[in-house]
Amino acid sequence: MDKLVRNLYRLLTGLSCVSMVAAFLIVLLGVLSRQVSFIDVQGLDAYAGYAIAAALFFALPGTLQNGDHIRVTLMLDRLPARGRAFFEWFCLIAALALTAYVAWYATRSVWISYVTHDISPAADASPLWIPQISMAVGSIGFAIAFAHALVLRARGESLIAASEAARSE
Repeated sequence: MDKLVRNLYRLLTGLSCVSMVAAFLIVLLGVLSRQVSFIDVQGLDAYAGYAIAAALFFALPGTLQNGDHIRVTLMLDRLPARGRAFFEWFCLIAALALTAYVAWYATRSVWISYVTHDISPAADASPLWIPQISMAVGSIGFAIAFAHALVLRARGESLIAASEAARSE
């Protein structure tokens, strides 16, 4: 099971990379379309925004695993070992609850947009449920990452690697 969820993190990180390249290409196409007046592509700004949002949400689980999220250790470093353990458990449980709620809400938003045939108010007039899928998938992956971190913590292991900057301090 551990290998399966770690492969999920890799897959989502790969999708994040693809989304970043797509955002770059869309912005590049927008710049070129302004320079060469015979090309007129509607909704490029919206598509670039969708791609950037997809990149951000897809990257959440992988960055958690790699220790690239901001962790405030100022208070943790000053707590005794038992207090630190309690606080880490509390934070992991609270983070799982919050990310599970966000995942549920994002999934619900996709469904509501699909059922109501909600479209983008931008020039692209795309069905909104399509770009919202990346938010829902990334949020679900993030919630899975926190559940995975809790399971590993219960086994005495750690999912969240310390980043290079944190290790050097």
